[in-house]
Amino acid sequence: MTVSCALFTALIIIGGYISIPVGPVPLVLADFFVMLTGLFLGARYGAVCLTMYLALGAIGLPVFAGGKAGLAVFWGPTGGFLFGYLLAVVAVGFIMGRNKGSLGKGSLVRLLAALVAGNVLLYLCGVPWLKAVTYLSWPAALGAGLVPFLPGAMIKIAAAFALGRALLPRFRPLGDERCLS
Repeated sequence: MTVSCALFTALIIIGGYISIPVGPVPLVLADFFVMLTGLFLGARYGAVCLTMYLALGAIGLPVFAGGKAGLAVFWGPTGGFLFGYLLAVVAVGFIMGRNKGSLGKGSLVRLLAALVAGNVLLYLCGVPWLKAVTYLSWPAALGAGLVPFLPGAMIKIAAAFALGRALLPRFRPLGDERCLS
C-alpha cells in the first residue's frame, strides 16, 4: 500500500503542475487525481496520500499548483481548495466503500454520486475561503472560484467515472493482502 500511496501522491503533484491561470485560482488536474485517489485507495489511504501531499507542500517542496510551496499557500486564495482536497478524497472513498470490485448498476450510481459529492465538498471549502481571504463579494467569489471551473469539473467527473468504471473491477492496490490469495 505504501507504493500505491506514493504513486497517487505523485499523480496529485503532477496534476498541480498542469496549471492554467484563471484569476486567483488556477485550473489544475490535481483535483482529478484527488478523486481518483479516493476511488482507488479509499477514504483511509486517500487521506494518507493527501496528508503526505499537504505536508510536502507545508515543508517547502514545490508541490502545489504552479510549483508553489510553504505555509503561506495554505492561507492564500487557494488554501480552502487544499483543505477541500482532503475532505473530497475522504468523501469519495467513504461513499465508494469496500465494494469497489463489483460495479453493478447501483454501484455506478454510487460511483457518480461519490465523484459529484467530492467536487461539491471541494468547492464548498474553496469558494468561501477564497471569499474570506480576498474580501470578495459572494457573486465575485463564485465568479472567480466556481463558475469558470464548472465545465472542467464536469469533464473531470466524466473522465474519472469512465476510468473508475473500467479499472476499479481490476484494481488491487500494491501490498493489498487480497493479492496474495
